Amino acid sequence: MTQNYRITLLPGDGIGPEIMAVTVEALKKLGAQFDLSFEFVTALIGGSAIDATGSPLPEATLETCRQSDSVLLAAIGGYKWDNVPRAQRPETGLLGLRSGLQLFANLRPATILPQLADASSLKREVVEGVDIMVVRELTGGIYFGAPKGLFTTEAGEQRGVNTMGYTVTEIDRIAKVAFETAQKRQKKLCSVDKANVLEVSQLWRDRVNAMAPSYSDVEVTHMYVDNAAMQLVRNPKQFDTIVTGNLFGDILSDIAAMLTGSIGMLPSASLGADGPGVYEPVHGSAPDIAGQDKANPLAQVLSAAMMLRYDLNQPAAADALETAVMQVLDQGYRTGDIAAAGDQIVGCQAIGAALLKALD
Repeated sequence: MTQNYRITLLPGDGIGPEIMAVTVEALKKLGAQFDLSFEFVTALIGGSAIDATGSPLPEATLETCRQSDSVLLAAIGGYKWDNVPRAQRPETGLLGLRSGLQLFANLRPATILPQLADASSLKREVVEGVDIMVVRELTGGIYFGAPKGLFTTEAGEQRGVNTMGYTVTEIDRIAKVAFETAQKRQKKLCSVDKANVLEVSQLWRDRVNAMAPSYSDVEVTHMYVDNAAMQLVRNPKQFDTIVTGNLFGDILSDIAAMLTGSIGMLPSASLGADGPGVYEPVHGSAPDIAGQDKANPLAQVLSAAMMLRYDLNQPAAADALETAVMQVLDQGYRTGDIAAAGDQIVGCQAIGAALLKALD
């Protein structure tokens, strides 16, 4: 029996429409093979939404996403909107999307593909075999804490304030996602905090420890964030699943991403307790190459594979899409961002054509 899914597409800005087009064609091909029917609905977000409506996240877009089974986001932002007021910045639309869909967990895999191990800035023997999942809390912590803002002291000096805070409920729900993720991987979970100086981190550590007995098959360790940053570069193979707060996760997930040599290959997922998740590549909108057929669509394609696995519960289709990506790389196809000497450099459309052929 055909499974029907409604997918909201948010192409966004820059190279977003190009990489989204490749991904949609791949999903259509998969649909025919796995008896899946996709209804694609395109909506505005980011700079394109600002130009069309004055808002980086129109209410109509948020409602369309809520009525979908899942959301595919490409990329937002660009030089054109760098100087608009903060409330109207493209990035504000992204934060609003996460908040509006109650997406509190961000999953960022950093896997060293054997075909691209030499693209890393670290030695092959350091990164070869690395497979890390960073589980980042997404809607709490210092980015959302109150009070925040710019204030003037009694002495007349300007002072900036941001507040880092987490409730037990917020910690427990992200820890649950992390434990369950670790159970599906190598059953090793490293919780990263700064409990030696921050009370909020002490609460974080206490709650992770309190939940650990319910996941007795998972080995739990703790690490201070400064040491974790160092260890990711020194010995990344020691990590499997990492769970941490919003600010620390923002930093550590980018460090983990660069172990792979290029963020152009990395997908991500943002999940809530229920309802649709948002799946997007880690990279930005790359406005300097937009419209030139130079974009790498594979992170977007791999984000669609995560969507198939996590939101749509179609692991066989996800495996097929990931295998097709590996075959394209095995055949030597590379966009400029992941190319080394002697590689065959092709454009976004050629990668898409090779991907469809691999799916055949």
